Amino acid sequence: MENAAGRPSACLSIAVLSGKGGVGKTSLTLNLALALEEAGERSLVVDGDLGLANIDVLLGLAPEGSLQDFLLGRAKLEDLVVAVSPGLGVLPAASGAEDLVAVTEASRSLLAESLAPHLAGYGFVFLDLGASIAANVRELSSLARMKIAVTTPEPTALTDCYALMKVLSASQGASDFACIVNSVQEEGEEAFTVQRLGGACSRFLGFEPRFLGAVRQDPAVAKAVCLRKPLLKSFPESMAAQDIRAIARRLLAERASMQARGLLDPPLLGAPAGRRSRVQEAPEQPGEDASLPGA
Repeated sequence: MENAAGRPSACLSIAVLSGKGGVGKTSLTLNLALALEEAGERSLVVDGDLGLANIDVLLGLAPEGSLQDFLLGRAKLEDLVVAVSPGLGVLPAASGAEDLVAVTEASRSLLAESLAPHLAGYGFVFLDLGASIAANVRELSSLARMKIAVTTPEPTALTDCYALMKVLSASQGASDFACIVNSVQEEGEEAFTVQRLGGACSRFLGFEPRFLGAVRQDPAVAKAVCLRKPLLKSFPESMAAQDIRAIARRLLAERASMQARGLLDPPLLGAPAGRRSRVQEAPEQPGEDASLPGA
């Protein structure tokens, strides 16, 4: 696979995050990967929502193994990746597995080292992480070259999205965030969300996230979940599917820009030395100082 300059396209690793559950993060991640497949790309989706995994549910899969089996030494990574289609591979995780909820520095490093040799054939790897600011989210997000925070226009979702970026900024020194606004109902909601969240980040955190676009609220999304068939496969012409394809095109442009600047080698990173918060420490809880100012 080559870019416009005729060079092989590098792999872009993306951590998909949300401060609040129920904003549609996992469905959005899966359908972005499928939109990229339509554009001729191959993507690997890693279910990093440890303990509450559900990508397999959205796809109607019944995987025989999971990320838990790899981290516990019971299976090889290459035997766990499910080839959903020619352009989509999924590394499922376990649901309700208590021994996989806490991610250690050693297990994070093991995952990165083991994944790296298998990324040569992929243009994108998505780490679909849990909706929280817990230690496992901070650890796994540190592997990715790009961080996308998913929110909705709701005040609670905006507050938690701001808290997520604040915590990752403090614990990792992260400041290069991208955002997607999901479930936009009315004209003007996207602009209001961008202004509110971007303004707060700029004023109080010293950076402003890039906005990749919005996905309109669409009843087809819920129908696809109930069918256990991705939106782009079950309702390919829906409004939300069209919006997701537009965001996928922006991800292609992001990858091309980062590759031109030499920012994609290696595809996966470790947390910056001296800035990574310890997994053993209790995760910060979003109090008043972590909330969206003025919320």
